[in-house]
Amino acid sequence: MDTTAQREERFRTILETIEAAFAIVQVKYDADDRPIDYRFVEANPAFERQAGVNLRGKWVTEFAPDLEDFWFQTYGHVAKTGEPANFENYASHFERWFDVKAIQVGNPADRQIAIFFSDVTERRAAQERLRISEALARENVERVQLALAAGAIIGTWHWDLPTDRFTVDKAFAQAFGLDPALGREGLSLEQVIATVHPEDRDPLKTAITEAIGRGGAYAHQYRVRRADGRYYWIEANGRVEHADDGTPLRFPGVLIDVEERRSVERERDRATAALRALNETLEQRVVERTADLMQAEEKLRQSQKMEAVGQLTGGIAHDFNNLLAGISGSLELINQRIDQGRLEEVDKYMHAAQAATRRAAALTHRLLAFSRRQTLDPRPTDVNTLMVGITEMVQRTVGPGISVETVGAPALWPTLVDAGQLENALLNLCINARDAMPEGGSITIKTANKRIKGEFAAALDLPAGEYVSLSVTDTGTGMSPDIIAKAFDPFFTTKPIGQGTGLGLSMIYGFAKQSGGQVRAYSTVGEGTTMCIYLPRYEGEAVTDDLDTRHLHGPCAAASETILVVDDEPTVRMLLTDVLAELGYTVIEAPDSAAGLRILQSDAHIDLLITDVGLPGGMNGRQMADAGRETRPDLKTLFITGYAETAAIGNDPLGVGMWVLTKPFGVDALTSRVRELMSSQA
Repeated sequence: MDTTAQREERFRTILETIEAAFAIVQVKYDADDRPIDYRFVEANPAFERQAGVNLRGKWVTEFAPDLEDFWFQTYGHVAKTGEPANFENYASHFERWFDVKAIQVGNPADRQIAIFFSDVTERRAAQERLRISEALARENVERVQLALAAGAIIGTWHWDLPTDRFTVDKAFAQAFGLDPALGREGLSLEQVIATVHPEDRDPLKTAITEAIGRGGAYAHQYRVRRADGRYYWIEANGRVEHADDGTPLRFPGVLIDVEERRSVERERDRATAALRALNETLEQRVVERTADLMQAEEKLRQSQKMEAVGQLTGGIAHDFNNLLAGISGSLELINQRIDQGRLEEVDKYMHAAQAATRRAAALTHRLLAFSRRQTLDPRPTDVNTLMVGITEMVQRTVGPGISVETVGAPALWPTLVDAGQLENALLNLCINARDAMPEGGSITIKTANKRIKGEFAAALDLPAGEYVSLSVTDTGTGMSPDIIAKAFDPFFTTKPIGQGTGLGLSMIYGFAKQSGGQVRAYSTVGEGTTMCIYLPRYEGEAVTDDLDTRHLHGPCAAASETILVVDDEPTVRMLLTDVLAELGYTVIEAPDSAAGLRILQSDAHIDLLITDVGLPGGMNGRQMADAGRETRPDLKTLFITGYAETAAIGNDPLGVGMWVLTKPFGVDALTSRVRELMSSQA
C-alpha cells in the first residue's frame, strides 16, 4: 500500500510533467476585507513557462503592477466563499488569453486557492480570424447579390492555387480585352495582372498574397482601363479555400463594376465634407450670433439700469425738492421776520425747517439702507426681547382697530444685528401691514429658528445654514405675484402720490442683505401677507444694549477736557466746535487726516477724538484714529459719517472706546454720545 510520502511524490511528479499550468496562491485583503494582491505559494513548470517568469514566493503586483482588477476580485471571491470559478479572460500584462479554473484548498481561513489554466491565445486568435472572415464573406455575398440584381457583374474567375492556373469566363476576357491568343484557361497570375491590371500591379499582388495567407473571404477595389479605353473602378470579390492541413487550394471569385457605387460614395463624401464645412461655419455663425445677442442683452441691461437709475434719481429729486422747498422757504421767512421784528413767528418756520430736515435725513438713511451702505452697529441680539420691547410702540402706531400679537420661539438663537435698525425695519413692516388693512384686522409678529438648506437656501439666495426668522403677518388685501416681484424695487409703491416714497421695503431689503440675511414676501390676494426677515444665527450669547437708556443730560464738561475735531467740511466743523464749546469743552480743529495725525502725535492734551470717516490727507478717519492710538492707546474716538462701508470703518470691529454716529444727527444725539464716551472707562 502506498505511503503518504509516495502519494505526495507521485502527485508532485504529475504536476511537474503535465502541460496544464497549476499554482496555489494565497489571497491578500485590505482592512475592509477587499482583495488587493495574491502570492504564489506553489507553481509548476508549465505555469512558469506560460507566465514567462518564476513566480514562486512572489506577489503578483511585484511583476504585474497594472494587472486588471478582475483577477483580484475573482480569486478573492473564490478564496473567501469557496465557490469555484471557471472562465476565460485576457491578461493585458501577459498579452494572452487564459482558460482558468480556480478552487478553494486547505483551511478556508488561510484564503488559499488552486489555479489550473491553459494558454488559449492561439485558439482565440483563430476564432477571431474566423469571425472576421465570416463577416467579410457575408458582406461579400451581399455585395455579389446586389451586383447580380443591378447587372454589375463583369465576369468570373477560378484560380487553382497549387498549379497557378487561372480560368476566366468570356465576359471577363471581353471586358478587359484579354489577348485571344492567351485563351481563357491555364493563365498564370502574372499574365492576368500584366494584361488586365498593369497599373495596379504591386498593391494587387500584395492584397492577393495576404488573402491566400489568411484564407477565407477576399475583397479588393482598384481602378483599371477596360477594352473601351476608359478607366473604371472594379472590385475583385472571392474566397480562398484551404485544405485541412492549411494548404491553399482554390480561389474562385467575381469581378464587379463598382464605378457607379464609387460615384455615389464620392458624392456622399463631397456632401459630407460640405456638411462638415457648413457645420463649422454654422458654429462660427452661432458664436457670432451669440456674441451679438450677448451684446444686445448687455445693452438692454444697461438700458434697464439707466431706467432704474432714472426712476431712482427722479424719485429722490422729487422728494428732496419738496424738502428743500420747505427748508429754504422757512429760512427765507425766518430772515424776513427777523428783519421785520416779528420774532414771535420765527418758531413756526424754525419747526417747519427742522421737520423737513428730519425727513431728508430719514430719506438718505433709507437710500443708504437700500444700497447696503448704511452705518450699522451689529451686536449679539435676542430678537424675542427686541420684539416684546417694541410691541407697545407698534400697537400705538397701528391704532386700536388692529390687534397685535407676538409669538416668540422658545430657546430662540441670538443673531448679530444692529438692534436699532431691526426695530425700524419691524416698525416699517407693521405700518405697511396696517395700510393693507383699512377696515381693521390683525398683525402677528413671530420669531423662529430655521435650518435652511438645499433648494430652499438656493431659492432664498442664501448660503445653507442656521438662521433666525422674524415675520410679520397681516390679514389684509394681499399682493399679486407681479406686485411681489416688484415689492423691493426702489420707489415702487402701491400708495397714491404723496403718501409714500416706496423706499420702505427696499430699505429693509438692503438692511437684511447688509446683515448677511434676506427678506421675502409671501402673499395671497384677499388673504393677507407675510413678510419674513432671515438673519444668520450668532454662535454666542446675546447682550443687552443700554444705549437707549442713556440720559441726554449729564454732568457738564470738566474745564480740562479737550476734544479734537477732524472734518473736511467747514460747516460741519463749525457746528461741532460751537456745540462742544457751549458744553464747556476745549476744542481743537483739523481739516484733514494729515493735520489731525500731527496733532495726535504732538504733546497736546486730548480726551476725545471726533472725526469724519471719509477724509482727505492720505488716510481715512479709522486709519488716522488707529495711527493715533499707537501713541495714545486709551484715546476715545467718535466716528461721524454719512456713508460708512466696511472698507471705510475697516473689517475689524471697533475697539473699546470707539463709537459711530451717523450724519445727519441732532445736537441732543451728539451731546449724549460725547458725554457717554467721556464718562466711559477706556
